[in-house]
Amino acid sequence: MPALVHQFDWPDRVVVGTVGLPGSRTFYLQVRDGARRASVALEKEQSAVLAEKIDEILDALMADQQNRFSVPAATPAELVDNEPLDQPVEEEFRAGLLRLAWDPSTAQVVVEAFPLEEEQSDDEEDEPSEMLLVRMPVGTARAFVERTRQVVRSGRPLCPRCGQPVDDDGHVCGAPPAP
Repeated sequence: MPALVHQFDWPDRVVVGTVGLPGSRTFYLQVRDGARRASVALEKEQSAVLAEKIDEILDALMADQQNRFSVPAATPAELVDNEPLDQPVEEEFRAGLLRLAWDPSTAQVVVEAFPLEEEQSDDEEDEPSEMLLVRMPVGTARAFVERTRQVVRSGRPLCPRCGQPVDDDGHVCGAPPAP
C-alpha cells in the first residue's frame, strides 16, 4: 500500500511550536497551505537539530561562490512569525526520522519527516505508512530557524551546575528551584 504523503510545495506557513507547559511540552512541526494543514510531533532535541542543520545548509549556500541563489543572512522582517500554532493541533504522527535536502531546481530546503517505526508483520514492506514532505524557500527557512531556536530556548531554565532543566520544585543535583 502506498504511503500517505502530506506534501506542501509552497506552504503559507512552516513553524515549530509547542502545546503544554515547560517541562511537559509537546513540540510540533506545523505546516499550512490555505485551509490544509498538517502537524507532526517532534522531540525538543529533534526541533533543535532540525533548525541547526537547516541553518548549516543556508550558510553553506551563502559561502558557495558558485551558488546562483540569493540567500538571506538574517530572517526577512516580513517573514517573522511569532503567532501560536493553528488550532486545533491534530497530530498526524510522531516523527522518528527526519531528512533534509536542498533542491536547486526550486531553490528550496526540503524537509521529510517519517513516523517512528511501528511493529510490522512479516508480509508488510519496510515502507512507512505516511510521511510529511515540506519544501520551503530560503527566506522562509531562515524564519523557521529563528523561530524554532526561540521556541526551544523558551522552556525551563538550565541548571548552572549540571546543565539539565530545573523544575519549579528544584533539581536532582541540589540546585535551588527555578525562579
